[in-house]
Amino acid sequence: MKLAADLQSGSGPVQRRAMAKAITLLESTRADHRLQADALLTEILPLTGRAFRLGISGVPGVGKSTFIEALGLFLIERGLRVAVLAVDPSSTVSGGSILGDKTRMERLSMHAQAYIRPSPSSGTLGGVAEKTREAMLVCEAAGYDVVIVETVGVGQSETAVAGMTDMYVLLQLPNAGDDLQAIKKGVMELADLVVINKADLDPLAATRARAHISSNLRVHAMHGHGHDHAEQAPAWYPQVMQLSALKAQGLEEFWAAVCRYRSLQEANGALAEKRRQQALAWMWERIQAGLQQQFSTHTAVQAALAPSIEQVLAGQLAPSTAARQLLAHFSGDKHA
Repeated sequence: MKLAADLQSGSGPVQRRAMAKAITLLESTRADHRLQADALLTEILPLTGRAFRLGISGVPGVGKSTFIEALGLFLIERGLRVAVLAVDPSSTVSGGSILGDKTRMERLSMHAQAYIRPSPSSGTLGGVAEKTREAMLVCEAAGYDVVIVETVGVGQSETAVAGMTDMYVLLQLPNAGDDLQAIKKGVMELADLVVINKADLDPLAATRARAHISSNLRVHAMHGHGHDHAEQAPAWYPQVMQLSALKAQGLEEFWAAVCRYRSLQEANGALAEKRRQQALAWMWERIQAGLQQQFSTHTAVQAALAPSIEQVLAGQLAPSTAARQLLAHFSGDKHA
């Protein structure tokens, strides 16, 4: 496939066009495009897996785009190629998305060694787009060294990125709240590294936040890990650090922590195992999505769906019974 060959053509306009075409193909819902996309993925799969996959999440206003741009420029100065897959929230009313990350990362987007691809979330939960994993493989096949996935940033549902990246980084604000607030946030338990951004605005608040979050992460580590790793190679325990992306302060320490994490996880085999489990989880996720799509378009289900909804809304049929009946229509099993 010519598209696959163009992806390996080196850092230039031909490769960038090929990446854009490949990701657009992957995002298409047309059946013929899906077949072409599957063929492309099969062809480029041997070329993937060499990049480090970094997930970045955090609430709106925490400075994700500023941080990613500063980090990207920092890594490019050190000879690395950086790809950014940024997910923008889609409107629940119009379905549209502004896709403004290239504008927010103006300097990085113009760099020859960087590639930024904004995608709409299109209603997908978990802060990432449906095809983010596949787009990540395209970036890896094109030879990028670091692939950064930036989530939507809309709250506690920012968990899907932890299931598709090697390291999950959570950005926090200096005045994000006390230790009780930190405990309540479910995403905190998934973070491999917590970064308190904009630490220069209020150094004392940033120091307090770091102490609170560090304490909470130690509690999570004690309960979550226990003695599972006692007889194994050393495990990584989540850490907290402060930096200022706007002033490019603390980036060297951040990347040093990322490199320590990668080295440790590769040495003890945890990274390879994590990727294997993520691949299986991805397969089952797509199976569930495919079944849901087939169910919603099934002729017998479509005929029975409206009457079932009416009965459920009128209190004449239990939702569980309606679900079983619709599933029976889908499977063709009259006795289900």
